[in-house]
Amino acid sequence: MTIRICLAGATGNVGRQLVRAVLDADDLELTAAVGKRHAGNALSEVTGDPRATVKVHATLAEALAVSAVDVVIDYTKPEVVKDNVRTAVTAGRHVVIGTSGLSDQDYIDIERWAVEHGVGVFAAGNFSITATLLQELALRVARYMQHWEILDYAADTKPDAPSGTARELAYQLGRVGQPESAVPVAATQGLRESRGASLNGAQLHSIRVPGFYSACQVIFGGNSERIELRHESSSYNPYVTGTLLAARKVQGFKGLKRGLSKLL
Repeated sequence: MTIRICLAGATGNVGRQLVRAVLDADDLELTAAVGKRHAGNALSEVTGDPRATVKVHATLAEALAVSAVDVVIDYTKPEVVKDNVRTAVTAGRHVVIGTSGLSDQDYIDIERWAVEHGVGVFAAGNFSITATLLQELALRVARYMQHWEILDYAADTKPDAPSGTARELAYQLGRVGQPESAVPVAATQGLRESRGASLNGAQLHSIRVPGFYSACQVIFGGNSERIELRHESSSYNPYVTGTLLAARKVQGFKGLKRGLSKLL
């Protein structure tokens, strides 16, 4: 059965690659697109792919009102993604969230909406296979080591911090346990802010400088030993396969699932 896709953020960097991937897939159909800056144009005019014949809508609500859609894929912006998810879920559509910037409380709200409306919502801080492996390996290490901190790297143009990858990693590690610290952050002498932000019990440091694309690192320390795990990507390509996997799976459950490892 063909899955009808609405792509919110279709004219963005990730969105354009997803457009091509959806059009190439035999079991997916691109039936709607959202992109405020290019609203009113044919998506083919923006992407250069003549197969992308759908019209670009300014809002998700507009797209859903006139298009047959099974799954909404959101790669928009942190300030609009939660409203988009609520719009889609309320309309009875399943959702794949690729946009970063949502908090744990946001996900609590999203799970409640999904359960209320009987649809599936899937979210991943990062849809790449290597980012998923980083998380899986980190969870194994955290069972044996009691000290860890997370570093999050991106270009200076990234507006949200920490990244979705780092948020999800901190969330998952927090479910394993709470890291120990010989000196509590509150007892820091000097600039307390230099110790980073506390998220799910871990200290998290976001670095935003040119030259980075996307990277996440977790450092575990023990008595006279240390292990570091790091994921790094240099383009948007790694996100495509995982996103389409989620689009194919999200109709199979109700409520919220987080983390690509849940689908692998």
